[in-house]
Amino acid sequence: MSKVTVKDLDVKGKHVIVRVDFNVPHKNGVITDDNRVRAALPTINYLTENGAKVLLLSHLGKVKTDEDKAKNDMSIVADCLAKLQSAPVTFVNATRGEELEAAVKAQEDGSIVLMQNTRYEKGESKNDPELGAYWASLGDLFVEDAFGSVHRAHASTVGIATHLPSALGFLVEKEVNVLGKALNDPERPLVAILGGAKVSDKIAVIENLLKIADKVLIGGGMSYTFSKAMGGEIGTSLLEADRIELAKEFLAKGEGKLFLPVDTVVANDFSNPTEIKTVKAGEIPEGFMGLDIGPATVELFKKELEGAKTVFWNGPMGVFEDERFAKGTIEVCETLANLDGATTIIGGGDSASAAKNLGFAEKFSHISTGGGASLEFMEGKDLPGISIIPDKE
Repeated sequence: MSKVTVKDLDVKGKHVIVRVDFNVPHKNGVITDDNRVRAALPTINYLTENGAKVLLLSHLGKVKTDEDKAKNDMSIVADCLAKLQSAPVTFVNATRGEELEAAVKAQEDGSIVLMQNTRYEKGESKNDPELGAYWASLGDLFVEDAFGSVHRAHASTVGIATHLPSALGFLVEKEVNVLGKALNDPERPLVAILGGAKVSDKIAVIENLLKIADKVLIGGGMSYTFSKAMGGEIGTSLLEADRIELAKEFLAKGEGKLFLPVDTVVANDFSNPTEIKTVKAGEIPEGFMGLDIGPATVELFKKELEGAKTVFWNGPMGVFEDERFAKGTIEVCETLANLDGATTIIGGGDSASAAKNLGFAEKFSHISTGGGASLEFMEGKDLPGISIIPDKE
């Protein structure tokens, strides 16, 4: 897939609308992690340095009530952005109307306008044609640089691009190149590690990876549904009873390449356990729940990762937020971080948080900025925010 990129556009003196992902974590009006803002800087800086007039659009949080609006005001990001780069930043507390139009019209080359949260507009998530057309009317060109939102057909991701010459920004271009190679032309062996709570969240990605990966290792809460499908006892562990037959199908399809935990760390209560122990997989006593993979599973997964040339990881191995049940996730993270000669990719989400919190982020080849988008990409799905961008001629 070779898409038009920002470098293919003549941007000098042009109004360039850029869809960025400034959906940053924040508390009491303070950003707690500015990585998403930093990730957008290469594209923003390229545009301002080449004389573009940049209009930035992003959502922030979920906006369903007036309280949500107040909590997810984009002005906190304007302050952060102004500190991280040298171009002048104007924040406009509007998503349409005279104030926004005047601010855009008054822009000089190399300046930035950041608009208020796109989700203040009800038509955003419905890809309202009128809204997409209105936003497009504010610019000459459109650049898609919000990988975390490209799997959604919204007015700001697809609507604008239907009206303007469009291209990928550097962040999305990198995501497409790295994930595309892992999916379509990986250096082998390709090993996928999938964790997280539910089989239902990852049905399509398991199905696709069983076709293309050399090995698929499964941990986390969803492994207990597989254990039950194999006739195991899982106590009070997380179970999707309606997915047992599907798990059996995956077990049959993945024979020889699907690897499940052989032991599990269990506790007699989720919040305040009085007993924590390690038992064999499928032998969890009544009244106990599985909350992490055990040491024998860690060793099994390490063995199966030996010699891997491409690894895709999405989802923790247990309830890693609780240090008592974090060891499996930590061990997998550390193993991947020190895997010589391999391209190691984290598909965003909790796995990315784990790598960053544990100090291993720099040791991975690529950490995706979009958990949902990276999973849909690995499912082989078309992502509307990317599909709308024209191919290079």
